[in-house]
Amino acid sequence: MAAVPYKESTLSKKGQVEEMFDHISPKYDLLNHLLSVNIDKLWRRKAIRMLKPLGPRTILDVATGTADFAIAAAKLNPQKITGIDLSEGMLKVGRQKVQRKGLAHMIELVKADSEALPFDDHSFDASIVGFGVRNFENLQQGLTEIHRVLKPGGEFIVLEFSHPKNKIFSSLYFFYFKKVLPWLGRRISKNSRAYSYLPESVQQFPDGVEFVDILIKTGFKNCTFKPLTGGIATIYKAQKEKIVF
Repeated sequence: MAAVPYKESTLSKKGQVEEMFDHISPKYDLLNHLLSVNIDKLWRRKAIRMLKPLGPRTILDVATGTADFAIAAAKLNPQKITGIDLSEGMLKVGRQKVQRKGLAHMIELVKADSEALPFDDHSFDASIVGFGVRNFENLQQGLTEIHRVLKPGGEFIVLEFSHPKNKIFSSLYFFYFKKVLPWLGRRISKNSRAYSYLPESVQQFPDGVEFVDILIKTGFKNCTFKPLTGGIATIYKAQKEKIVF
């Protein structure tokens, strides 16, 4: 059975994810940086640097949440970054952050579904997803949509949690991930399931070579991956095939 936020809910996974993030949005940034000891900021910077040689002018940030990845991508100085998310609660927090940082001229956040993107084919030079592909109800459909809206030669960067390969490190990590993190998350967010769903969804998600295989099946080329911090997270890079005349 696929990991979902609320096991007893009759809503689809998509609906449950939206409900969960709407509920935890006021405390999301605090918990995100606290529980990762701020290392998530370093991971985002590394991921964004991989796009620098491309010099993208238009960037799509899928599952933008509170816009941390979009804000990090502003370092590339593109003309426009469009962030989309299902959760209006997360977008509200994101818009406030974008405004505070003086980036409203560059970053626009809109409510939209990653599996039915409201953009024309070949609209963006690059697309990014930070810790969001696990939450797609239909992973293949979400990736297909991202591939569709990328321009030929456009690049796709995914930053996602993964499974550490070292047995000792993995045991310590999953003890924290499955015991400590849910307890802290419940106390601070007041949501009984959000931070239990996180480790459950990570354990079920195909990482490393498995995820690269899915990217290839979706049509992406030149797919690579780079584990971070002992394999806690991984950066994936892929490209939409260029048109050669």
